[in-house]
Amino acid sequence: MAKPKIGISSDGKPMHYTVGALIEKDGKYLLIDRALPPYGWAGPAGHLGEGESPDDAVVRKVNEEVGLEVITKKILFEEEVPWNTCREGIDYHYWYLYACETKGEISIDSEGAKSYDWVSKEQIAKLELEPVWDYWFKKLGIIE
Repeated sequence: MAKPKIGISSDGKPMHYTVGALIEKDGKYLLIDRALPPYGWAGPAGHLGEGESPDDAVVRKVNEEVGLEVITKKILFEEEVPWNTCREGIDYHYWYLYACETKGEISIDSEGAKSYDWVSKEQIAKLELEPVWDYWFKKLGIIE
């Protein structure tokens, strides 16, 4: 993995830059059950590498985590999340959340995910979500 891009938050703290992919098909969303902290169900996501654009990073992360090829991508949100702690001990993350259309066969990264599933809005509301994905699903109005 490339070294994560590091910046400075609006509060002057170290900050990583992160992309996430919301992949929806037939009213269900593709989620992975994370095997590494932060734990919980989440969309494919990860840090931008140094010198990597958010557009390139989301394509890379979707392919790495679930083996799919991104056909189209549209930015949904771009914002600093000051409470999103990663396993590297950084609390601040600048997120780029994309809606992605994909193709191919799912093949999960067994180091990063225990399993995957296509889940409905009703199922998402009952899952133990990674905290930042709980935030995104609420912000998008997918769950309450």
